[in-house]
Amino acid sequence: MSASPVRSVLLLCWRDTGHPQGGGSETYLQRIGAQLAASGAEVTLRTARYAGALRREVVDGVHVQRAGGRYSVYVLALLAMAAARIGVGPLRRVRPDVVVDTQNGLPFMSRLVYGRKVVVLVHHCHREQWPVAGPVMSRVGWLVESRLSPRIHRRNQYVTVSLPSARDLALLGVDAGRVAVVRNGVDAAPRVTPPAPRSVTPRIVVLSRLVPHKQIEDALDAVARLRPRIPGLHLDVLGDGWWAGRLVEHAERLGIAESVTFHGHVDHSVKHALLQRSWVHVLPSRKEGWGLAVVEAAQHGVPTIGYRSSGGLTDSIVDGVTGVLVDDRDDLVDGLERLLTDEVLREQLGTKAAVRSGEFSWTQSADAMRTVLASVAAGQLTSGVI
Repeated sequence: MSASPVRSVLLLCWRDTGHPQGGGSETYLQRIGAQLAASGAEVTLRTARYAGALRREVVDGVHVQRAGGRYSVYVLALLAMAAARIGVGPLRRVRPDVVVDTQNGLPFMSRLVYGRKVVVLVHHCHREQWPVAGPVMSRVGWLVESRLSPRIHRRNQYVTVSLPSARDLALLGVDAGRVAVVRNGVDAAPRVTPPAPRSVTPRIVVLSRLVPHKQIEDALDAVARLRPRIPGLHLDVLGDGWWAGRLVEHAERLGIAESVTFHGHVDHSVKHALLQRSWVHVLPSRKEGWGLAVVEAAQHGVPTIGYRSSGGLTDSIVDGVTGVLVDDRDDLVDGLERLLTDEVLREQLGTKAAVRSGEFSWTQSADAMRTVLASVAAGQLTSGVI
C-alpha cells in the first residue's frame, strides 16, 4: 500500500503561538502547519481562546479556531469534532485525512471520533510538571497521560521530537514500532550587517517560558554564587509566564536584581540581538522534549549548558561538543564558571554548535511530518528518526 498526499489536516493543541504562555511546542506545530499549508494542504488548528484573540483567523495559511480555556478547550474541541461527523458545528466543513492530537499532558481524545486517522504528538512526558496543578489534578492528569492515553491510543501512530522522549513513551507502554521522531526545525536568524559584537563583559542568557518546571531559579542562584568571582556578570532572561513575579522576587532576595534583566516577551529581532551578545545560554529546565532555544542560541555560536536529566537536552546538545550537560546545581555553577572563564573552550563549543544548527530547518521537519501523515492516511505505521 503506497502513501498518498495528505489533502486536509486537523491540528489540535491547547495553545497557539499567539497565546501569552505559548512556547516551543506551539511553535513546532504552527511552523509545520504553515509548511503543510504552503504545499497545498488544507490545515485547521483548533486551540484555546485567550484575551484579545480572534475566534477565527488565518495565520501563515493555517485556519485557526479558538474556543475554551486551559481545560475546557479539550471538551469543546471533542464536542466540535463529534458534531462535525453529523455535519454541524464549527468543524463541519473540515474533512481531515489525518488528525494531529497534541498531548501536552492531556490528549484531546480525538481517537474516539477519528479512530486510526489520529497521530498523537507528544513533546515530552509530564510526570515532573503535574505537581504544580495541585494534588487532585496532578493525580488525575498523570493517570490520564501514563495509563489511559496509551491504552486508548494503542493502535495509533505517535510522533515525538527527540529520542529521549521516544524512550519515555516506551516506558509508558507505547509500542516503539509506532513512534516516529520528527525533530524541531528553527527559524532563520535575522541577518545583521555588520553583526552585533559579543558583549565585552560576561553575559549569560536564559530563553524560556517562565514557569516552575523551567527552574530559572537555578540560573539566578548561579549568578549569585559566581558574581563575586566573575566581575560584571549579567543575566538576560528572555520570555514571560505566570511565574515571572516569583523570579523577580527571587532575584531581589538574592541581592542580584541589578545583575539581572527580565526582558519579558521580545520579538524575533530583539531575541536574536540579545542572543548574539551573550557568552553562554543556560537552560536549567527539569524537563525538555527537545529544547528549541538550544538551537536558536547555537545559530549565534552560543553554547548551552543544561541538565542531563531533562531528557531532550541529551539530543539537542552534544555534550562536550556543542554544549555542556551537568547533573545538579553545583555542577551547573562549576560548568558555567568554566565556560565563562575559558574563552578557548567557549569558542570551540560555540563554533561547533553553530555548524550543527545548520542541520535543522522547518522545511525538513515538515517533510518528515508529511511522510508520517501520508503513511497514516494510507493505513501504515512509521517508526524511528524520520
